Amino acid sequence: MKMKLELVPIAVADVDLSKAFYTEKLGFVADVDVQPAPGVRVVQLTPPGSACSISMGTGLPAYSMPPGSTKGLHLVVEDIEASRTELLERGVVVGDVEDVGGGVRYAGFADLDDNTWTLQEMPWRTGDSF
Repeated sequence: MKMKLELVPIAVADVDLSKAFYTEKLGFVADVDVQPAPGVRVVQLTPPGSACSISMGTGLPAYSMPPGSTKGLHLVVEDIEASRTELLERGVVVGDVEDVGGGVRYAGFADLDDNTWTLQEMPWRTGDSF
């Protein structure tokens, strides 16, 4: 059986502010922003190069979690130092790079609602294998 994770809902307090943070500060691509029914809004954003997106919005059970309750999402990057520097230059507060063993390195940050993210570098996932 094959399965692909393609969408992770996150809870945010203000969809417009969060959409701006993810697109302007993190460089995510805005794929969808629709209001298919009264009181319902769906925004889908994809990290550059990713097959998995996040969604945020209003009026659906998937968005009923308290804002900031999504924790520990990982963004795998080829060069954590370069990625961290780019995010810092865009105004994102990113923690120091930590070696967590086995050559894996992390640097954490949070969005406007304190949903937490981790940049993750794995040395065997570079070049063609990235």
